[in-house]
Amino acid sequence: MFVATSEFVDAAAAQGQALGFEPAACYVQHPIQDRSDAEIQALADAAFEGIMATLVAP
Repeated sequence: MFVATSEFVDAAAAQGQALGFEPAACYVQHPIQDRSDAEIQALADAAFEGIMATLVAP
């Protein structure tokens, strides 16, 4: 599984198709480089449960 910003949805799909592999993904709002520490923490907190559920799914 990977985590990326929403800017990379199309690129990830194209790469997955080229490789014949479709990994689980979690996308957060783009951009992240100009966000404060508190904003980054909020993005991580919002994504955490979904990421963990994907990682432990059978």
